[in-house]
Amino acid sequence: MARFDRYLIGQLMLLFGFFSLVLVGVYWVNRAVILFDQLLADGHSAMVFLEFTLLALPKVINMVLPMAAFAASVYVVNRLSADSELTVMQATGFSPWRIARPVAIFGLIVAGMMAILTNVVLPAASEELDRRESEIATSVSARLLRDGAFLHPARGVTFYIREITADGELLDVYLSDRRRPSRSVTYTAELAYLLREGDTTRLVMVDGLAQTLDAADQRLSVTHFAEFSYDVSRLIEGAGAMRVRPSHLSTLQLLTTPGAVAETTGYSIPSVLEEGHLRLQEPMLGLVAALIGVATLLAGGFSRLGLGRQMVLAVLFLVVVKMVEGALGSVIQAQARAWPLIYVPVALGLGIAWALLWYAARPKGRRRRSAGAEAAT
Repeated sequence: MARFDRYLIGQLMLLFGFFSLVLVGVYWVNRAVILFDQLLADGHSAMVFLEFTLLALPKVINMVLPMAAFAASVYVVNRLSADSELTVMQATGFSPWRIARPVAIFGLIVAGMMAILTNVVLPAASEELDRRESEIATSVSARLLRDGAFLHPARGVTFYIREITADGELLDVYLSDRRRPSRSVTYTAELAYLLREGDTTRLVMVDGLAQTLDAADQRLSVTHFAEFSYDVSRLIEGAGAMRVRPSHLSTLQLLTTPGAVAETTGYSIPSVLEEGHLRLQEPMLGLVAALIGVATLLAGGFSRLGLGRQMVLAVLFLVVVKMVEGALGSVIQAQARAWPLIYVPVALGLGIAWALLWYAARPKGRRRRSAGAEAAT
């Protein structure tokens, strides 16, 4: 590799790492705030919160890498232009294609990292995240063992514990079950225990009473008990086995056996094919973003006012690529044969970069003549 290529790739990788850390930090904080409210509000520990944020991190990283690649390429080329290094390179005979070569190599490196994320890390992280969410949904102790707070684990159910001792005893328990409109029951006990029996969790109340209100005749019945067992597993809504999704499976399975995957997961065949081909398409966006950034700035030429307008134009080109990607999404999900359209945004982005580099490589005399002809007309 030429010294110039090593120098430029080194600068790009350094800035790419910086922008990646900044963007991942911003997105991670936003995601962490949402998870913090959801998990800790349900009584889960800080370790569960940390585990969930780490499992969600690969998706965040995969989302910001193209933006970081674009920002790095734009920043490096702008700095080369401001320091007159770009002018020296062009004066020594470096064409726009030659300057863009190390950026293309850098884009391929980013695409390789994204390919590992989308095809290896993300499926494993997605499956583990869904598995842990399923376990959390069935975690009765995390949802109920909170003292000093009125909890509503299910619609029509209110649960309260005054205090939880170090030995696991529940003091002054209150449980109101109003799920049946015709009959509501309120349980109170001075002492209770939460016992696990296989897949069932029972609340064993000691020395308490049950108050049953019959809505038909408004009759209240009070029953004292020395010991009473209540199944609280059914109070936790959303419990059930983890559902297999296309995002859990390997790319090879999605592309070679979409029919079997659709039957197993319950998703449509177009959705399965879209998931598989997106894992191949998304890494290419890293290359597209880097090339559009450098090509737009090179096409703008030298300006004493800086390259601000070219940067805005580069951002607009990326917006166009993403708009085309979003517009084709509904078509791809409607027909299984439409999966080649997934790669249209990548082809469009590479075409934009090629056209900009071709324009930047045109002889200056021809460009001035064209500008003069336009001014004369």
